[in-house]
Amino acid sequence: MERREQAYRRDAPPALRDRTIILVDDGLATGASMRAAVLAARQQQPAHIVAAAPVAARDTLEQLRQEADAVVCVHAPEEFASVGEWYEDFEQTTDGEVRELLDQGAVGKPPGSSLNNYS
Repeated sequence: MERREQAYRRDAPPALRDRTIILVDDGLATGASMRAAVLAARQQQPAHIVAAAPVAARDTLEQLRQEADAVVCVHAPEEFASVGEWYEDFEQTTDGEVRELLDQGAVGKPPGSSLNNYS
């Protein structure tokens, strides 16, 4: 996690104080990663924390509602075995892809207009 934090932030501290923060995950099985993200964000004193995912286990959503200010989920099926079962393609995103998207978002560039060539 420390390696990824350094790679993604590039020494820029998070500016979360007094902002509405939306934390997004590809899906919530146990919700451990999202709960850790909510707790870490909470230390930066944001105005509100929204946890969002397209799919999640119902009991995980109930637990998360106790920690985040709001929880948004498109689908909470009765039977939930894993996040990957709800995707046709569940390949991991590379560090290079994440950095490229962060760069694009930082300067308002649309996806596909690369600022850097990460490999």
